[in-house]
Amino acid sequence: MTIDWTWISEHGSDLTSLTLSHLQAALTAVLLGLLISLPLAVLAHRVRPLRGFLLGLSNVLFTIPSIAVFVLLLPVSGLTRTTTVIGLTIYTLVVLLRNTVEGLDSVPQKTKEAAKAMGTRPMRTLFTVEFPLALPVIMAGVRIATVMSISLVSVATYIGDGGLGQLFTDGFQRNFPTPVIVGVVLTLLLALVADAILVAVQRLLTPWTRTRKG
Repeated sequence: MTIDWTWISEHGSDLTSLTLSHLQAALTAVLLGLLISLPLAVLAHRVRPLRGFLLGLSNVLFTIPSIAVFVLLLPVSGLTRTTTVIGLTIYTLVVLLRNTVEGLDSVPQKTKEAAKAMGTRPMRTLFTVEFPLALPVIMAGVRIATVMSISLVSVATYIGDGGLGQLFTDGFQRNFPTPVIVGVVLTLLLALVADAILVAVQRLLTPWTRTRKG
């Protein structure tokens, strides 16, 4: 299997466009997943009867094959980027929701009681005490959800979207391996770079978790 380097140089602008489109779809889904999962996780953490229902529902949604999700969404949002983003968001929820709940559960009860004793209101305690302490676990979920979304964007090729996944379709249809190899490499690089950036962000937001040397 050989790579046609000429093809790569001639399609540089197309590769850049597909890469940016791929990344935009993945990151939008993760952001929407966070916006949905954070309040649901707080609800599941504080209202125990809802915990099993919400986590169970997210698990059920995760078991639906990705192609089936996109197909089911077609009558609602059509062959658009919206369908891609909604489908990816559904898959991020199971990771983000569970990790956020576990992160909130990991906050020591004594810490919350101390904040209450100081007269801190519940909402302020949530944002200034619970979320910061739960951040390492939440960020772990964000990293997993981001890498997962980047890998799943390609599936949306079956509905006319899919970023770098279009290279796979093009390569297979023409029995031309170069686009397929380039698509795999770029997808892998996107996932690695995104994960590295998120690790750096986590270190900046949680300086107390760094291990002191010496």
